[in-house]
Parts: sequence; C-alpha cells; structure tokens
Amino acid sequence: MSNNTLPLVISAPEPRTLDLIFTPPQLLRLRKKYRIVETTPDGVAKLPADVLAEARYIVGQPPITPETLEKMKALRCVFNVETNLINNMPYETLFERGIHVVTTGLVFAEPVAELGLAMALNLARNIVDADLAFRHGEELWGGDGNQTARLLSGADVGIIGFGDLGRALNRLLSGFRTRTKVFDPWLPPSILIDNGVEPASLDEVLSQSDFVFVVASVTNENQGFLGAAAFATMRKGAAFILLSRAGVVDFPALMAAVRSGHIVAASDVFPEEPLAQDHPVRALSGFLRSAHRAGALDIAFKRMGDMVLEDMDLIDRGLPPLRSKRAERETVSRMRSKPVDKN
Repeated sequence: MSNNTLPLVISAPEPRTLDLIFTPPQLLRLRKKYRIVETTPDGVAKLPADVLAEARYIVGQPPITPETLEKMKALRCVFNVETNLINNMPYETLFERGIHVVTTGLVFAEPVAELGLAMALNLARNIVDADLAFRHGEELWGGDGNQTARLLSGADVGIIGFGDLGRALNRLLSGFRTRTKVFDPWLPPSILIDNGVEPASLDEVLSQSDFVFVVASVTNENQGFLGAAAFATMRKGAAFILLSRAGVVDFPALMAAVRSGHIVAASDVFPEEPLAQDHPVRALSGFLRSAHRAGALDIAFKRMGDMVLEDMDLIDRGLPPLRSKRAERETVSRMRSKPVDKN
C-alpha cells in the first residue's frame, strides 16, 4: 500500500508530543500504518480541504468549529490525549455522526492514586517535616515526634468522585482496611456498593472522615463547591487531599482552614500553574505541596500509545474503541477542567 493510500491521522497533541506518547517501536508502527499530518491545535482548521476530508483520526483536542467538522467527511474518532474534556467542539454533531470522542486518562489513575496514598501517609505521620527537622538538627525522637500522628489503617476515609481515579485509589486503600464512604452524584449506589464502599452524602463524607480525597472532575455545576462551610464540617485534624483539579475548591478557603489549624491538607493541583513565587500557599504550614506531577510518569504516557494504537485497530475493523474511555453525550458538555500547561 502506497503512503498516499494509507488512512490519514491529524496529529495535534499539545501539550503532549508523539515522542512522549509513543515508544520508538510504537511510533514506527503508527507511521507504517497511517499517514500522519502534524500541526498545532489552532492549525487544524487551517489545513487544506483535502486533508480535512481524508482525516480518519485526530490525536489531540484541537478546537473544532461546526464548519471545520463539516469538511471532515471520513472522521471516525478524536483521541483526546490531553485527557481533560473541554467544550471546544460540537459534541452533539459528533455523536449524531457516530464519531467517537475518547480520552486516555485511565493511564493516570494508578500513578495519581499512588501519590495520593503517599500524601495521606505523610499527613498522617508528618514524614516531610520530620525529615526537614532532622536535617537541621531539630528532630524529635520517639513519641515526642508523634504528637499529631495517626494511622491510616482502619481509618474513616471519604472519597469525593468515583471515576477511574477514585476506583484506583480505593483499590490501594483496601489493604489498609479503611472504612470508606463515597460521594458521587453521577453514580447509582449499587456501583459504589459493588466496589466495596458506602454511598454517602457530601456532608457525611466531609464530617465523618479522617482523610478526605477529592478526585472529582470540574464541571459547570461544581466549580468551587468545596468552600469554607465544607471545611468547617470536617473533623478537627482531618486530612484533605486534592488530586483532581483545583477548580472544585475555593482555594483561599482551603488555605484559611489549614492556617487556622482545623485541618491539614495536600494538593497536587493549584488555581494557576505554574504557581506564582509569592503565592501564600508556598509558606503555609500544614499544607503538603506537589507541582502537578502525580500522573506525569513516562510509563503512563507510553501507555497512551498502546491505547491509541489498539483502539485505532479496532475502529479500522469496524469495531468500537475499548481501551480509551468514551465521552458521554449527557455529560461531556458539562466538563470544565482546565487543560494542563505542561507535561
């Protein structure tokens, strides 16, 4: 088969790159099987009409207008490798035409869950501060260094959101015999029960947990929904671990709750990224910080390549994609997650 007769893929994966997503053998396989047209997200609409007409797949999340989509007669699937769905394309028309929109976010579930577990253990045992004190010759030995320590094993745990990340986290926590309550208004109770957790209201999760993990996506309905009133209901000394997106939290209220000593907190995400050097959270005691690095492991990015190649193969054979997660008609337009600025 000549190169000109190969199926065409438009590649606009920013902030990712093809070299980041695919191993060299995977990328060789991709280029052997498909004709790749590389561009920027904003450059997709400017591609020649014949390129748009031939494109079978898009790798990326470029803005697509109805006018651009109308030219894309052969399009079968948009592979969102940024993984945060945003409302920048006519989803209704895509669904009406039977075009799949899928994300590869599942690859981040285990890495982010592991860092979340590490954060919880650190907040429970004060590992980082104890190490820093030791470096400065100010360590407290034995019980003197455990005045605020607690066990994660057997603790009351709350999880807000129970998608891929919430489920990965729950699997890790199962070894700690936690009593876990989950709030997720998008899931029926039976799914939560089948996963060994207790369905609960948001107030129950907040007020009855020693550790609260926030793994909910940002939607047009929940931006900033965890504010001062929510933090005030939490148990004194409870740990609040933010792993999904900062948009679900009133961040100044979270800092105030930590500053007051009511709770401790950890976050891998922040309202602006990179964070300003003078942002007050940098110096806030009782707050554990991570620079949006929970999921950014090379092994996770390379798993994207496997997912994309396997799902392309399925679609080429007239089958639906199974490795990537398909966007749902009823919920995709509600998503408000801000895409990451860097890998």
